[in-house]
Amino acid sequence: MSTPTARQVSTSRVKELIARQEDRFRHARPRSQKLWQEARELMPRGVPSSFQDAAPQPVFVERGRGSRVWDVDGNEYIDFHNGFGVMVVGHAHPKIVDAVSKRIGLGSHFAQPVAEVVVVARELARRFGQPQWRFTNSGTESTLDAVRIARAFTGRQRLIKMEASYHGHHDALMVSVEPPPDLMGPPEEPASVPQSEGIPPAVVELTTVVPFNDLQALERAFTKHPDEVAAVIVEPAMMNVGIVLPDSGYLAGLRDTAHRHGALLIFDEVKTGATIAAGGATERFGVTPDLIALAKAIGGGLPCGAIGGRADVMEVIEEKRVAQMGTFNGNPLTMAASKVTLLEILDASAYSHFDALAETLQGGLDSVIGEYELPFHVITLAARGGVTYRSQRVRNYRDYLEIDKSNAYLAWLYQCNRGVLMAPGAEENWTLSVQHSVDDVQRYVDNFAEMARDLRS
Repeated sequence: MSTPTARQVSTSRVKELIARQEDRFRHARPRSQKLWQEARELMPRGVPSSFQDAAPQPVFVERGRGSRVWDVDGNEYIDFHNGFGVMVVGHAHPKIVDAVSKRIGLGSHFAQPVAEVVVVARELARRFGQPQWRFTNSGTESTLDAVRIARAFTGRQRLIKMEASYHGHHDALMVSVEPPPDLMGPPEEPASVPQSEGIPPAVVELTTVVPFNDLQALERAFTKHPDEVAAVIVEPAMMNVGIVLPDSGYLAGLRDTAHRHGALLIFDEVKTGATIAAGGATERFGVTPDLIALAKAIGGGLPCGAIGGRADVMEVIEEKRVAQMGTFNGNPLTMAASKVTLLEILDASAYSHFDALAETLQGGLDSVIGEYELPFHVITLAARGGVTYRSQRVRNYRDYLEIDKSNAYLAWLYQCNRGVLMAPGAEENWTLSVQHSVDDVQRYVDNFAEMARDLRS
């Protein structure tokens, strides 16, 4: 946490530095600017996915190798973005390149099972403690299928989710994802707010929203909707509003409350799975859910997802009560990359490496924050971590709203302008890879220290 003597940061100074850094950013990326303008003639907002349209302009990337990427203007970055957590293996890892190259030479798609699906499923079962698995191609598909399975198993329709959590872009869970303050309702009983137009109100009504880290609110939601709730879905550590850690006993309380009311517990480990421990949040926090949704890091850089669950719950697929399918599920290229990722790259030494890098980041950033009396604090979880631009710990979305996001944006500009690529947005959340070095993470600390000096000068 931040130093007890933390002082507020001058908002006028932040604005001054942002203007200066935005000018530097744009000046160094004319090719990205040109491509963006051309793309806007062909794609809404000029990007393939809306989150990529981030201020001051998108960065078009050309290539990556190891811990680094290069943009179309030739700027080199140490990659702390890593595709929102996909590239924990780093870029163009020799083992991934070799496995995928060999596989594509044998055929890239059959819409038939290949031997690797058994190997990958067995390893996921070992890591996450779930006996039965099916594959998907993304986190959205994984949470969509998990919800459908839970509804079929329980015979119920209602879902409970946490305010501000993002679980993919399917209608059932695009509810109260960072809702506007004027629409979000009272903290003890948040409103269910559609994330965008195009989501039927009848679907939104079936999703009840409660605050993260609030078991009393969860109990009230179950009481209000007796015998209606199929499942509670949660990111065990919220990762799209910075990093919000669960209170001690909270995850076990979620499980016990859900079970007492005849509902299931779903962990959305799309971001935490295989990044904060070998067995993700399930291992790190010691709580096993009824269903788990995975994606991102387990695929070694290829589109990949998976759903794991209790045998009796997954029986709804065996009995043909739920149709879980997809032309590319368990496709040969993804399974080749996933097998190598899980069995040969993300081994015990990889997590020791992540912990060592996290220690360098935590110690270095804490030192800078203390020296400059900044009202910030740092959270590290193996390959994941970030700076929270608030003195006090964030426990839920309402706490997050108290953060002045201009500080996070300034930090993003400082890092990008000094050779560290961060994910766009105010959440300031990084992902490391097995190919990052101590020197790589020290660059992040040094850039942060430069920003701290400028803020106090």
